[in-house]
Amino acid sequence: GRLAQLVRATGLHPVGHRFESCAVHHLPLTFFMRHVISVLVENKFGVLARIAGLFSGRGFNIDTLNVGPTHLEGRSRITVTLNGDEKALEQCINQLDKLIDVIEVNNFVGGEGVGRELVLVKIRTDSETRSEVTQLCDVFRGKIIDVAPSSLIVEVTGNENKIKAFLSLVESFGISELARTGTVSLR
Repeated sequence: GRLAQLVRATGLHPVGHRFESCAVHHLPLTFFMRHVISVLVENKFGVLARIAGLFSGRGFNIDTLNVGPTHLEGRSRITVTLNGDEKALEQCINQLDKLIDVIEVNNFVGGEGVGRELVLVKIRTDSETRSEVTQLCDVFRGKIIDVAPSSLIVEVTGNENKIKAFLSLVESFGISELARTGTVSLR
C-alpha cells in the first residue's frame, strides 16, 4: 500500500507576507523484517543454485547462507538469512515449496526457533593484551583454538547479537582475519 503523508508548513515570508503551503507525498509503506528460512532438500547437484537464484531473482539480498548435510541420508539443510518484504517473501517461499528437490520450508520470523552462528576471529595480541583478550573469551564462553606470538584465534558461538557484541569488544585490539558461518536454525 501507499501512505499519503501530509506536509504542512505555515510561517512568515522573509518580506513579512503570510503564506501557507501544503504538499502531499506518497511514500511506499514497506516493512522489512529479518527472516531465517530453513529449507530441507534432496542433496542433489544444482539445488543450491536454484534456491539462491529464486531469492536473488525476486530482489532479495541474502545476508547469510549456510548449507550442510543432515542426519538423514541424501538430505541437506539450507539456511538463508535475509531482510525483506513479507508479501514478496511469502510468494518466494510458495515457489520454493514447488521445487522438486525441496522437502520442507520453514520461515523463522523474529524469535521463532533456535538459531546459532559460529565465528572464528584472529585477534592481534601481545604480552600486554593477551590476558585481556583471554578474559573476554571467558565472558563470552569463547574458545582459544590457536596461539601465536602476535595473535590468538578464537571461536565463539551464539546468536547474532552475542557475536556482534564480542566482535565490537575485540575490535579495539585489532582483527586480522574473520570467518563467520551464518545462522543455522531449528524449531
